[in-house]
Amino acid sequence: YMKRSEVVSEEAEKLKVETDKIAQDRVDAEKMAELERQRRTDANEAKAREEQERLAEAEAKKREEEAALKAAAEAAAVAAKTPATPSKPAAAAEKSTEKRGAKRERADKPGKAEKPTKYGRKELHVDASKSGRRKKKPRRTRGAVSSGPTEHGFEMPVAPVVRDINIPETITVGELAQKMAVKAAGVIKVMMGMGSMATINQVLDQETASIVVEEMGHKAVLVSDNALEESITQASDSDGEQITRAPAVTIMGHVDHGKTSLLDYIRKSKVAAGEAGGITQHIGAYHVDTDLGPITFLDTPGHAAFTAMRARGAKATDIVVLVVAADDGVMPQTKEAIQHAKAAGVPLVVAVNKIDKEDAQPDRVKQELVAEEVVPEDWGGNTQFLHVSALTGEGVDKLLEAISLQAEVLELSAVQDAPARGVVIESRLDKGRGTVATVLVQSGTLRKGDMVIAGQEYGRVRALLDENGQPTAEAGPSIPVEVLGLSGTPSAGDEMLVVDDERKAREVALFRQGKFRDVKLARQQKAKLESMFSQMEEGEVNTLNLVVKADVQGSVEALNESLTKLSTDEVKVKIVASGVGGINESDVNLAVASSAVMIGFNVRADASAKRIIEEDGIDLHYYSVIYDAIDEVKSSLSGMLAPEFKEQI
Repeated sequence: YMKRSEVVSEEAEKLKVETDKIAQDRVDAEKMAELERQRRTDANEAKAREEQERLAEAEAKKREEEAALKAAAEAAAVAAKTPATPSKPAAAAEKSTEKRGAKRERADKPGKAEKPTKYGRKELHVDASKSGRRKKKPRRTRGAVSSGPTEHGFEMPVAPVVRDINIPETITVGELAQKMAVKAAGVIKVMMGMGSMATINQVLDQETASIVVEEMGHKAVLVSDNALEESITQASDSDGEQITRAPAVTIMGHVDHGKTSLLDYIRKSKVAAGEAGGITQHIGAYHVDTDLGPITFLDTPGHAAFTAMRARGAKATDIVVLVVAADDGVMPQTKEAIQHAKAAGVPLVVAVNKIDKEDAQPDRVKQELVAEEVVPEDWGGNTQFLHVSALTGEGVDKLLEAISLQAEVLELSAVQDAPARGVVIESRLDKGRGTVATVLVQSGTLRKGDMVIAGQEYGRVRALLDENGQPTAEAGPSIPVEVLGLSGTPSAGDEMLVVDDERKAREVALFRQGKFRDVKLARQQKAKLESMFSQMEEGEVNTLNLVVKADVQGSVEALNESLTKLSTDEVKVKIVASGVGGINESDVNLAVASSAVMIGFNVRADASAKRIIEEDGIDLHYYSVIYDAIDEVKSSLSGMLAPEFKEQI
């Protein structure tokens, strides 16, 4: 039992102790803060004093240098004004010569004894009455200026050499030192003074390198990202003798209007039979020798899925032959072809095909084309209209004549003896030969062994094949060839250039790959954000994952675009991966991991891939016509739609 007064007194004592402790802590904290403020003040004052001393030393050093330069300039001016007199060293030399002559005379006089030396020899030219010690020769002072010729003399520079240093985005310490003509140790020393430890192989960014250059007294010139690319492009631009080149003619039109059959008749070979379903799946480039001269034909696909490929064909061409069936008239792809030709600024020649059919209506075709602003010459326009038949050959000669006439009007020419420049028509992976790119040479001559860069890929030309698959040594302007030896498959429409330096080609290719990767990542990030917000608004969305492999790059891009367009608000198509070449083990493993359906377009799976497909039960579909692929994917998406319930009363 404790009295209430004792409890109250104990609590009061505890409260007093706590209060005293809090007060003491506050006092200690204030003291520490005061000490910290004093320390900071002292440090700032010391720093300011050091800075003032450094500035004073620099100012004194500068004044000393200016005084030395001024004294040197005054001495030079005085020396220039003073008349030529024998200098002190020359007078001293004359006096010493006189003394030596006098000594010889005294030595020849009788009565002078020659004092023997320590070892029994007689001292030469020394008077017997004098001691045998020689006088020291007078030292030449640095201040003595010789009056003789100074052609081989070294003159110290009166001011430091300032250079313009080109600094790229990244540069190593060693390369920077080489550009400034100093040792790498000097650059490292400057960086250590700036508070940064560096080695000779360390990579510096542009900003750091420019600070180092300015610290060492030089002028920094920042080089842009595209400088290397521009230098290669400018180096490939060469002037030379212009020669007339063959026109590059692209045949365009709607599906089954007879484009390939018309080209087949011109080439006198059966090209159409080799295409799946009679539909041109990718661009074919052919060089044809006609009676009116050589013509290069590009046969582009006609259906809607290959719009991008047809657009690239229009960029690589000089003349567009628009094939329109007389019994069918103007169709959607016909209008697209007209738009592509106008966008590229390429003249049109209209070939009204299937004129031999009974239900042919060429006048209706003219009226429909006039509605699309393609006016024939006999109606006051500037477009040539010709009636042809790919089956009988009627009007084909007139069509070739019209193409040659249009080529003469365009005055097509190119430099032949120069590094080649061209455009990639198509590329694919061949199992036995590696990367094969179909290239249309636009100027210069492409030879076996040339170092080329095409888009993001580069390599040395290992072989050149013509359109018939036969090896050829070189290809001139307007000649299509297949190029073997690139590091990867370039995209259709990429520009191809011949370069001298393999290292530069590799640098540009890697730079383009990095730039493409950055753009792709930015696009993916944007798509992820957009899809996230749309899913937040719409709720859960079913997704069909696809892995697409095709034989050529253009087919891959066309399939990706066509299948992605099938997406709806409820069901999305997601291309997990796509590429050129056969289906391999890596593609199948990716399909397993992402639960994707595999699509092979004109390609097959290899043995190891087939084994995994059978073990895991992967859904794999092969196609050779793009319509079949689109229809089956569309039906799969329909099956994924949620059922709609309707209540009827």
